[in-house]
Amino acid sequence: MSEIAVMLTILAITVVIFVWNKIPVEIVAIGVALILFATGIIGIDDAFSGFGSQTVILIAALFVVAESIDAAGITTWMGGLLVKFAGDSRPRLIALIMLFTALLTAIISVNGAVAALLPMVVVLAVRLGREPGQLLMPMAFAAHAGSLLVLTGSPVNILILEAAIDSTGRGIGFFEFALVGLPLLIGTIVVAIYLGPKLLPQRVPEDSPKDLSDHPRVLLGHYWPAEHELVRLLVPVGSGHVGDKIAGVLPATRGGVHLLSVQNAAGKPLSSDVLGAGNYLVVRGTASDIADFALEHEMAVDTTHGSDVACGLVSKSFGVAEVLVAPRSNLIDTSVYPGMVTESGSLVVLAHQRAGKSPESGANQVKAGDTLLLQGSWNSLDQHTRDQNVLLVDSPDAIRRQTVPLGPGAIPALIILAAMVVMMTTNIVPASVAALLAAMAMVLTRVVTMGQAHRSMSWQTLILVAGMIPLSAAITKTGTAEMLANGIVYLTGGSSPYLLLLGIFVVTAVLGQLISNTATALIIIPIALSVANEAGLSALTVLMCVSVASAAALLTPIATPANMMIMRPAGYKFGDYWKFGLVIMSLYVAVAVFLVPVFWPF
Repeated sequence: MSEIAVMLTILAITVVIFVWNKIPVEIVAIGVALILFATGIIGIDDAFSGFGSQTVILIAALFVVAESIDAAGITTWMGGLLVKFAGDSRPRLIALIMLFTALLTAIISVNGAVAALLPMVVVLAVRLGREPGQLLMPMAFAAHAGSLLVLTGSPVNILILEAAIDSTGRGIGFFEFALVGLPLLIGTIVVAIYLGPKLLPQRVPEDSPKDLSDHPRVLLGHYWPAEHELVRLLVPVGSGHVGDKIAGVLPATRGGVHLLSVQNAAGKPLSSDVLGAGNYLVVRGTASDIADFALEHEMAVDTTHGSDVACGLVSKSFGVAEVLVAPRSNLIDTSVYPGMVTESGSLVVLAHQRAGKSPESGANQVKAGDTLLLQGSWNSLDQHTRDQNVLLVDSPDAIRRQTVPLGPGAIPALIILAAMVVMMTTNIVPASVAALLAAMAMVLTRVVTMGQAHRSMSWQTLILVAGMIPLSAAITKTGTAEMLANGIVYLTGGSSPYLLLLGIFVVTAVLGQLISNTATALIIIPIALSVANEAGLSALTVLMCVSVASAAALLTPIATPANMMIMRPAGYKFGDYWKFGLVIMSLYVAVAVFLVPVFWPF
C-alpha cells in the first residue's frame, strides 16, 4: 500500500472521528501523530515537532497578551462602548463586534484579534443574556474576512505579494487586498445578522462566566438597607481634624452615619488611630445624613477617583471580596465586627452576615457558613483571600475585570500591545518573537501575574494545533496534497477561465479545512501559476483567487487556530461549523471566481 493511500486513509478516519465527536479532540490529535509515526510516514522528531513549532508558541504568547488586555480592563472598556452604541439591537451588536474584529485583525492577525477579543465577547454575551455561540462564530469569520483588508492581515498575503513580484514584476498595494476583503466582510456581516439565528448552533457552554458588571450595587443592596449608601469621605489638607483621635471624630454610630473603615487612598486600613491629611472615612448612611456630617466636619466626598468609584466599594485601586467561613475553619468562635482590620493588616471587614442577616451591632463570634465582606487593595484581596479557612464567592480578579474599565495596568498594556503590533506589521522580528516579547513585558510590568499567565492557556487549543501540525507536514511530504491539487486543477484547467478559478478555489479551500492556510498557499501557488501560464491567464488573477480561497477556512474547528479558540467558550461541537460556514463559503466563491477578474482581469 503506497504512502499516499495510507495517508488518505488516515486523513479520512481522522475527519470521521472529529465529526463523530465522541473522543476528546486532544486525544485524536496526538493519536494521529502517533499513528503517522507507527506507519513510518514521519519520524519521531516530526511526530512531536508541533509542540515546538512557531505556531504553537505564537498562540500561547497571544493567550497571555489577551489575558493581559482583559486583566487591565481594556476589554471591559471596549465592551462598555459596544453596549453603549449597540443598545438592545442584536443586528447592531453583531455588526459592531464583527467590524471591530476585522479592523483589529488587519492590524495584528486573525489569531491575535480573536484571542484578544474572546474574553470580552463571552462576558458581553452573558451580560446581555445571549448565547456566546451566537456571537463567537461571526466574530471568528469576521477575522478571516479582515485578513484580506490590508497586506499585513495574513502571512498568505505576503506569500501572494512575493509570488506576484517574482512572476509578473508587479506588486500588490498595501490596501489593494481590500478590493476583495471589504465585500467579503460586508457580506459576512449581512449573513450573520439575517441568517445567523437559523444557521448558528444553539449551544450552552459548560463554563459560562458570571456577569459581575453590576456587582458593587448588588452587594450594597444585600448587606445594607436599601436607602443607605456607602461613601468615602476625604480628610482634606488643613482640616481641623488632622491629628484627632478617630473615635473622637466619629464613633461607630453617630446620627445615622456608621463608620466602617478608615483607609488610605489605595484602600489599605490605617494602622494608626489618629486621622491624617488624605485619609478616607468609609461610612454608610442615608445621603442626607452623610451630607450633613460631611458639612459639619469639613470633609469632602471622594472625588480623587472621579466616576471610577462604584458605590464606595470598588475603584481602580481597591475593591471587595465576599468569603464564606469554611467548616472547621480556624476563624470559628473568633470575634469579628464591621471595621475590624484582618490579621494581615491589609483588609478590613465591611460587613458580617449569618443566614443572610447581619448580627447585632458590636463584636460577634464567627460561625461556619457566615459571610464576610472584605475591602482592600486589589493585590491584597488577591493575596489574602486564598485561604483554606474561607471559601471565595467571586474572585477579586473577576470582579475587577468586569467592574473597572481601564484599570491601573491599562497604560502599560496598551503601550506593549502597540509595540507588538508595530513589530508584527514591520516584520522587525518574527511574529512569534514579537508575541513572546509582549507576553514577557506584560508579566514584568505586572499587568498580569505568572499565575494568571499560566491560567490563560487554552491547553485544548494548544494540544490540538500541536498534534495536527505533523498531519499537515505528512500530507505535503507524501505528495498527497500535490496529487489532489494537480488532479482537480487538471480536470478544470483547459476549460473556461471561470471554471479554472473555481477549480483552484475548490482545491485550495478543501486543503484549507485540513491544514493551515499558509501551508495550503505554499502548495497551491506554484501549481496555480503553472496552470495560469499554460492557459495564458494573468498570474495576478489566479494568485488573488488563491488568496481569497486560503482565507475561507470556515468549515471545521481545525481549519485555523482562531476557529479552535472559540470552540470551548461557545460550547461548539466539531460539526457545528459547516452549516454557517457553507453559506459564508458561497460568498468567498463568488468573490474569488467573479469579482477577482473584475479588478485583476484575465
